[in-house]
Amino acid sequence: MSRHAFFSSQDEMVDTMIDLAHVSKSHRIVISGSDSIELYLALKRRGFCFGVLASACRIPCGQHSAGLIAGDHSYQAIEAAIIQSSRLLNSSANIAVSIESQENGLGGRVRTKLQQLGFRIEAGARCRKGFVLAAHRQEFGQDFGAIANVA
Repeated sequence: MSRHAFFSSQDEMVDTMIDLAHVSKSHRIVISGSDSIELYLALKRRGFCFGVLASACRIPCGQHSAGLIAGDHSYQAIEAAIIQSSRLLNSSANIAVSIESQENGLGGRVRTKLQQLGFRIEAGARCRKGFVLAAHRQEFGQDFGAIANVA
């Protein structure tokens, strides 16, 4: 049998998120969304040791270099996960958001929210299970003078 027969749509989504967010096994990754536990376990199976659930992080610290958001189907849930994750990401972080809903205009609203938080959209890819949107934070600290002046 071919490898494709054993390759699930969830595996495809996880691999696409890893590729688009340029995540390596040495990156500190914050994971959020309603499928965060499944994504966390999928990353562990692939050898990623520095993943943490956003729900387990209490203090925004900016020490994570990537954020992965999976499993949310409404804009409100995706927006909450983006905001929660962005507080934990450093000034040059990458983020990948899986959009599994067919809601009209959802991708555009997610793109706008990411841009409002200082991310530049870099790529998008369609998967069997949905769509993955990837972005890179560009000089986030400089947009907020008080944060930039502390260092």
